[in-house]
Order: sequence, then structure tokens, then C-alpha cells
Amino acid sequence: MSEQESPKAPTGQWTPPEGSWASSAATRRSMLGNRSRDTAPELLLRSLVHAAGLRYRVAAKPLPKMRRTADMVFRPVKVAVFIDGCFWHGCPEHFVMPKANQPYWEEKIGRNIQRDRDTDDRLAEAGWLVLRFWEHREPEACAATVIKAVAARREEVQASKRPRKTS
Repeated sequence: MSEQESPKAPTGQWTPPEGSWASSAATRRSMLGNRSRDTAPELLLRSLVHAAGLRYRVAAKPLPKMRRTADMVFRPVKVAVFIDGCFWHGCPEHFVMPKANQPYWEEKIGRNIQRDRDTDDRLAEAGWLVLRFWEHREPEACAATVIKAVAARREEVQASKRPRKTS
């Protein structure tokens, strides 16, 4: 028996698997096909930042005990970069609530936004700089922001290591 059919449904009529949020087989296939990393906006930003000579970790945990990963992590200078998808993170400009299964999606997107804020707070408490970009932002502008932030943080780290002059 295929995923499209269940024992209770008449032949040819799709019913979602138990506990599924999908409103149709096509929706289920589409949503299961969404990537959690290596999206086009991420790849573009990473390419530009790498071309500028910066090196970073990809899809890494900024804090060892945190079960969340940043898209790019610059550990020595404590900079975490996130590229947020307009749908999954509730972009104020582009997010459109699905009409099917609306209560599920309201709760899901709301939890994602809360988790993003919690992540930002926890990283800031640990001394990290968090940079978040919407997927629709120009990659060149995002890259310039990342490059500038990492350079500034490196300068701060270097300054803190220099011996202080006493008079």
C-alpha cells in the first residue's frame, strides 16, 4: 500500500498519515522536500564571505549544549549567522499564512519565531554577536555586514590580547 492511500480511504483518495499536518499529497511532498541547510541564499552568502577570505563552520552549534545550529559560525570571534526563510520564520514582508490547516501553521510559525528570539538571547548572554538575514535580502549586502562584523570582532579580540601600557 502506498503513502497516498490508507486502508480507510476509498482507492485513489489521499488521506494524510496519522499526525500529519499535510492537507494534500502534493503539499506533503513539497514540504518534505524543503532543505534545512545548503539553501540557495545560504550558498550565495557563504560563497561571497569565503571569497573575501573568511573561514567559518557550516550548520554548527555555536554553544555545545545548545541543540540549535547557526548557518555560519565564526567561533574565535563569536559571530553566529542565520539566514531565515520568509515562510518558516514569519517574514513581516513576505509571509502568507496557508489557508489549509491554519491553526497548525499559526502555532508552528509562532514557535519558530519564539525559538529564534530565545536563540538570540542565549547567544547574546554568552557573548556572541547574532546576525540574522531574511532570505530575500541582497547577498552582497549581507556579506558586507558579515565581513565588517567579523573584522570588528577580530579587532576587539586582538585589542584585548595586547599588553596595556602603564604610565
